[in-house]
Amino acid sequence: MERVVHRAKGFQAAARWDLEQHLSMTAEERLQAARELRLRAFGPDSRDVREAERAR
Repeated sequence: MERVVHRAKGFQAAARWDLEQHLSMTAEERLQAARELRLRAFGPDSRDVREAERAR
């Protein structure tokens, strides 16, 4: 996943850029980004939330 840095002049400009960034990505790209962020935050041994809820 390529890191992109964008400096906005205000919160509204930042929110607009963030929304445009998400809309320009395919569904597969968004899923890959979510997987990568989960891996970075919780490590390789973390369970998927959906799997944890099914076990109840």
